[in-house]
Amino acid sequence: MTDTLIALISIFIGIIGANITGAIFRKYSFDMIGNTIAGVFGSIFLIKSFGRLGFDPKSIMELGSVNSNLFMINSIVSFLGGSVAVILIFKLKNKMNRITDDKM
Repeated sequence: MTDTLIALISIFIGIIGANITGAIFRKYSFDMIGNTIAGVFGSIFLIKSFGRLGFDPKSIMELGSVNSNLFMINSIVSFLGGSVAVILIFKLKNKMNRITDDKM
């Protein structure tokens, strides 16, 4: 595997996390397209933020083969990134609606 493939797998896992969160917690759901977009951005944000701790795609492939432990941590962080993004975007949407309603 290459670094790029691992990054794409991480994004895909973030999408899965966002859509599962949307399916379990219907209150936070933005339907399939909205959850997918939230999953992409949430996954990328967390991997870029916390990947410097040593589980970014480049570190996973550093020795030329896949480091399974680092890949598992990367997958968990991507899943959580997608899940948390759906909830945070929902809260942001509600806050913006509340501000707009107050001004009218």
